[in-house]
Amino acid sequence: MTPDMCDVTRARHGRPVHHWRRDVVELAAVFTAVAVADGVANLIGHGPDGPALLVISAIALAATAGFHTWWARRHGHAPPADHTGARPAAGTRSAGPVEEPGAGADEVAGTCTLWRMRTTVKDEPGSLAALCSALAARQVDILSLQAHPLADGTVDEFLLRAPAALPAADITRAVSRAGGASTWIERADAHDLVDAPTRVLGLAARTALDAAELPLALRQLLGRCTIRSLPGTPVGGGPGPKPVPVEGVLEDTVMRLPTPEGGVLTVERPYLPFTPTEFARARALVELDSRLGPRIPHGRDVLTLPEGSDITVRRVDTGDLAAAKEMHERCSPRTLGMRYHGPVGDADRYLRHLLSPRFGRTLAVQTTSGRIVGLGHLLWDGDETEVALLVEDDWQRRGIGAELLGRLVAMAVEAGCESVYAVTQASNTGMVAAMRGLGLPLDYQIEEGTLVITARLDAAPAASRPTYDTGGQRLGGAARRD
Repeated sequence: MTPDMCDVTRARHGRPVHHWRRDVVELAAVFTAVAVADGVANLIGHGPDGPALLVISAIALAATAGFHTWWARRHGHAPPADHTGARPAAGTRSAGPVEEPGAGADEVAGTCTLWRMRTTVKDEPGSLAALCSALAARQVDILSLQAHPLADGTVDEFLLRAPAALPAADITRAVSRAGGASTWIERADAHDLVDAPTRVLGLAARTALDAAELPLALRQLLGRCTIRSLPGTPVGGGPGPKPVPVEGVLEDTVMRLPTPEGGVLTVERPYLPFTPTEFARARALVELDSRLGPRIPHGRDVLTLPEGSDITVRRVDTGDLAAAKEMHERCSPRTLGMRYHGPVGDADRYLRHLLSPRFGRTLAVQTTSGRIVGLGHLLWDGDETEVALLVEDDWQRRGIGAELLGRLVAMAVEAGCESVYAVTQASNTGMVAAMRGLGLPLDYQIEEGTLVITARLDAAPAASRPTYDTGGQRLGGAARRD
């Protein structure tokens, strides 16, 4: 009898319970086995075919043992069957991307591509499910989804993570077969991983702090688009833009929104119509900007020039219009002509437009007595960005222009601009030297005697490089912020 025969199998009220029925059955089996063994021994010993029967029995036992070994090896790693119907416990999974079955080491290492895709589907049950199934069949992971309802359908905007070897054309083809129409796709980056409500709140906060952030916020909210702000009264005179109603106008790929000064903010995006949801978000940002009114950050930096004089660099707006006009009066006609490329008498007319945060950012250099001696403008020109400088004659060649330019370029980098351009003349050696002092790749183009210098901002951020004046001498002293 094996030890298992007398093992305790359960307990009742704390006392062990033995199975006496099982003991009786096992004892009967032992007696039966002894009787069968005695019969087999007599048959082999006294029968004529005893030896042959013994050999056949040995072969049968060997074959049975071999079959049992093979069966155990094939099914020995199978999980035990669960007859309770309960779901097996889920294993622990680390946060982050999960390797798909059969994925190679390269895919796990991050050879995936992020895509932003937008497509229009029918507003009926199962249309989105068919789209998701088509993407899943190509190992495309949906990271986020936004729905933009329309009158005759729904525009679904996806953030996708696809294998790097899968081209965009294959994704759009699969979406088209699944029922998607007017599909648009472009590369995305890590910034798109932020969910839409968080991104909108962040853009609203930036707009609330600085009026010049509105065009940048709209561009980040709506993607690749061209934004133009037209003043109610053009600088050169003539009729202003056609007024738009308070609620704005949405026309396919163009939206027009009013500004508090009577101007019009135009947002245009080629080939991709705006949805009512996008229009409502843009209108909410513009309304927030209008309610808060003109505003700029009040920080300022105090710098020391090489000869020991202190200057202050700060943001300015239309509230500094009078001081800026006084600087114009102290500038020579040659300096004003190089800056504004036109009649000197028209210079003052541009100032209100240039100082308005609606059209960009303006930095001013101020002396200890409060006089403005230098202006630097970063102007939003549609989908391009212009930089412009004006330094009073008596304060030129001291590094002020280069200091302003370096700060403006750093602002452009922070705003996500791809390049900045300056319109000047070949004889303006100070501006040309200041652009070269940025240490950025430059492109030169001459148009009817006017020199256009474009600096590409895809190199290292300008804020991390030292700024030099036009003579190559670095602006002396450390800056302190007030």
